[in-house]
Amino acid sequence: MKPRDDETGLWNRATSILQANEKIYEVMKPGSVLKSIDWNQLASNNPLEDSLAIAKLCDNRSYLLGVFDGHGGPACARVLAKRLLSYIAASLPSQHVSSLLLEQMTPTTEFRPEIESLYAYEFNQYHASVSHLRDTLSNDKSQCSMDSTERALLTSFEAMDQQLSEEALAFLLGPEMSDILERVPRWDWKPWWADAFPSRDKVLQLSTLSTAMSGAVATVAHISSNNLVLANTGDCQAVLGYLSEDGTWGASKLGKEHTSENPAEVERLYSEHPRSERDTVLRMDRLLGQLMPLRAFGDFRFKWPRHVLEKWVTPILGESALPSNYKTPPYLSARPEIIKHTLSPRDKFVVIASDGLWDLLSPTQVVRLVGEHMSGRVALGPLTLPPGDVTLEEINKMLQQRREGLSKRPLDSNAATHLIRHALASTETGLDPDRLSELLSLPDDVVRLFRDDITILIAYFDTDYLLKSLPQSNHE
Repeated sequence: MKPRDDETGLWNRATSILQANEKIYEVMKPGSVLKSIDWNQLASNNPLEDSLAIAKLCDNRSYLLGVFDGHGGPACARVLAKRLLSYIAASLPSQHVSSLLLEQMTPTTEFRPEIESLYAYEFNQYHASVSHLRDTLSNDKSQCSMDSTERALLTSFEAMDQQLSEEALAFLLGPEMSDILERVPRWDWKPWWADAFPSRDKVLQLSTLSTAMSGAVATVAHISSNNLVLANTGDCQAVLGYLSEDGTWGASKLGKEHTSENPAEVERLYSEHPRSERDTVLRMDRLLGQLMPLRAFGDFRFKWPRHVLEKWVTPILGESALPSNYKTPPYLSARPEIIKHTLSPRDKFVVIASDGLWDLLSPTQVVRLVGEHMSGRVALGPLTLPPGDVTLEEINKMLQQRREGLSKRPLDSNAATHLIRHALASTETGLDPDRLSELLSLPDDVVRLFRDDITILIAYFDTDYLLKSLPQSNHE
């Protein structure tokens, strides 16, 4: 039965929307653990509050991939996508002093010249002092067993959040900031205070305060050789897709979300505040009854001392900037959970996504869909025979596998787009064009009730590379 013309039109318009932001990066350089990276974004909020960043380190073999899910506006997530990967790269011992620490593979927000100048100044200070910061920020017993990559992720996450705080306070309080912070600021702000420039300083105050009052959760993966190290702050998720011995797809979650559904995270939060606050620190499954993630960048109205919020912030933003029952801050931290995984030849890809995807699909569903998409995408390419003599039986087997792959041929060449399509349109009987069209045409003031912003990164591993990286005794 042929599809109706109006149904085909709806499907084509939906496809145009879904594919508008998709990208595929093919890794052409030999000797890399990655084969390719697919990514895509679909907005629910206007403007989109999610951001992403992908970068190749200057060794040409290591990669950083990050997803940033903003809330309270896009400002914090956009700043993290622009800055955080450079801070991580600068924190890695293998990265010698260089102005080109990495090659950014995704576009970043261009800010006003005053802001760009501030960010460059701040990064240079960080870069110059990072060796000392690695030691001081990680100088506790719980970090003694960490390797250099783990320390770099921990150091850069915490330093970036501290820097966002100091930037906002520097232009909100001026020199009085030194008396507010519990420790002497790490960065030299005197040049900015000594050179009064009212119009510039107003731009800087509004921009840095906007970033500080919004927030973002983040998941960043460092992939090098057969090592995957993940830093997670908040409720984005990373899931590893692997092939089991019986040929079925398996999903492995890397870490846990920092929300009220994580008992260990709730216990950590309770342990940091008096017992008298147990009924208020977490209400309606939210921090102080307001914030869903229990770790995040920015959101300094859950971190700064109460008198700072009362004296300097509420006159600008109103009384709502001070949460109820705000007694023993900070209530929130950007400190990441670090997860390490040694890649094996059975590991085929990792999916990093904001919670807009995970609200609609389970990790198992996501891995199955990407795995099937891999089979279908292979079937779209030309049939090539292996070198040497090939028997008729082997050719027949290859043709059978190709026929099976063609039956799974995806509508989208990009696996991230494939996931978004299925997240929105899947029903018990297959993909529903009407449902997809409806969800993509909802007005701005309604769409957020049905779905969140969706951002997806999928990194595919090179199985041949991982086979060669096995110890010699493991080769069969």
